[in-house]
Amino acid sequence: MKLPPWLQRQHDRLRHQRGHALLLAGPAGLGQYPLALALARTWLCDQPGEAGACGLCPSCHAIDVRTHPDLFVLMPETLALALDWPLDPKTQDKIDRKELKPGKFIRVEPTREAIAFTQTTRSRGETKVVLIHPADRLNVESANTLLKTLEEPPGAVRFLLTTEAAHAVLPTIRSRCLTHTLGWPQPDEALAWLGQHTTVAEPEVLLKAAGGSPEAAHAWIEAGLTAQTWRQLPRCVAEGDFGPMADWPATRQMDVLLKLCHDLMAVGAGAGPRYFAIEDLPVPPSMLALNRWYKDLIAAARTMEHPFNPALQQEAWALRARSALALHSEA
Repeated sequence: MKLPPWLQRQHDRLRHQRGHALLLAGPAGLGQYPLALALARTWLCDQPGEAGACGLCPSCHAIDVRTHPDLFVLMPETLALALDWPLDPKTQDKIDRKELKPGKFIRVEPTREAIAFTQTTRSRGETKVVLIHPADRLNVESANTLLKTLEEPPGAVRFLLTTEAAHAVLPTIRSRCLTHTLGWPQPDEALAWLGQHTTVAEPEVLLKAAGGSPEAAHAWIEAGLTAQTWRQLPRCVAEGDFGPMADWPATRQMDVLLKLCHDLMAVGAGAGPRYFAIEDLPVPPSMLALNRWYKDLIAAARTMEHPFNPALQQEAWALRARSALALHSEA
């Protein structure tokens, strides 16, 4: 698993970090999970080199096939299934029988299993690793269950925690970890990395759309977003036309609306936009209208997991956007 250069630099520093618990924190799209997994691979590798894990030894292979006996991965079931990490047989059986829905938070039962894992003898190598991704998805009971072991883990156990919302991680968890805030890549190296992984035209437009995160930009590109579509979105939204993103998931549509609202607020306050080119934006309405729209968006974002009819939800969002912006869409 080859890391992007900005993550490799951080890996090279952190692989020798002292301490038994490391929290990798930062905004979404900076690579917390790939960095955490790379560190776990390096710490468990039979023959690590200067760049990290060798990728060839039995330990590296065991991680590749998700069977390493000295690595415990603790994450919500929805995320574990998406990233091909096996669930415990009892939970998997309940999900298969439709008796349990995959959870979006880390339950207390697997947390107790992680603690039991730390108390067993190592199968190979000199350390054991518990990877918790993301730590802000620990519910209160799970977090409290983890505290004592996180503070004083037995033997040579190391904890790796990740988060894209450090404020949502309980202070009692954060205080027991060394926190590393992930660094942003330079624009030129981010563009160079995107160029190696995609042939899309004008990657700089999509890197800006992703707020400077190459990982997020790559995800947008994989989903089919083009620079031309991104440029069209502000005017379309101002007219209540969700056509260009009608088939997108609600979370991605909401991301666009929040970014558009942010940029219009920034321009209205005399600053520059972050996500869109200023020439692609409609004329901002009053700050009062934008504040009202922003509050509407935040309220809608909190209900996205409710089983609403997608077409009706989209229509409601389009009407609110048009109400806030359409009268001001002509430059």
